[in-house]
Amino acid sequence: MFGIALEISWNDFKRLLRTPKPVLTGVFCQFLVLPALTFTLVWLIEPLPSMALGMFMVAACPGGNVSNFFTHLSKGNSALSVTLTAIATLVAIFMTPFNLNLWGGLYGPTASILKEVSIAPLEMVKLVSLLLGVPLVMGMLVNHYQPHIAKKLAKGFKLGSLLFFVILVFLALYKNKAIFMEYVLYVFWLVVLHNLVALLTGFSFAKAVGLSQENIRCITIETGIQNSGLGLLLIFTFFDGLGGMALLTAFWGIWHLISGLVLGGIWGVRPIEKEELV
Repeated sequence: MFGIALEISWNDFKRLLRTPKPVLTGVFCQFLVLPALTFTLVWLIEPLPSMALGMFMVAACPGGNVSNFFTHLSKGNSALSVTLTAIATLVAIFMTPFNLNLWGGLYGPTASILKEVSIAPLEMVKLVSLLLGVPLVMGMLVNHYQPHIAKKLAKGFKLGSLLFFVILVFLALYKNKAIFMEYVLYVFWLVVLHNLVALLTGFSFAKAVGLSQENIRCITIETGIQNSGLGLLLIFTFFDGLGGMALLTAFWGIWHLISGLVLGGIWGVRPIEKEELV
């Protein structure tokens, strides 16, 4: 998050005031529509409780740190992508714990897990603040006062954060290797379906409100690329690495890189039409 914030400026927040419609659409899709649709999907297909809770965790997280790259690759609105990353990070401090407890508590099988774990929402807010809010502010301060240093540091932090994420995914899969071998196909199709719902959510709502093609591509990717690294850290901290939950979140972290790369590559070779609305 610190590495991402090195490329975020105060002007990215000001953009919300100048062009609020695309930003509010992106935040609406990420924190309201996607969690609600995830609940509907879980209710329809009735996955294993721990994996259902993993789906709620993924849907509650903000956009992933590779969404900016995929947006650029797809010829989407990169400035909007950065703005959404910054704003979604701040919103996630409260909305991630809220959505996990709300939707997880409404579904019987996952509600029983939440009761057993007895998560204190305030404790999760504190942890998410430390993981997202503090690095965001620190990175933005460095970018504001020392932009040349920030530019040099950003490249190294991007590589470092990617390696850290890979290690998290590896630990989650290794700790649950027996479950992974038994449920690999089950988890695969669950993640593919959930990710498809997320991508279609961003695309449909952005198109429905009349946004430009650049903004539609950006919001589609921002909604479909979730910060599963944050999800894994929360799972290890509050759920003791709960098998099915960690497995689904880790596999999402692998799959959304594939889906984002494929979608970004396809859109990247397709030109943006001139007649855009917003």
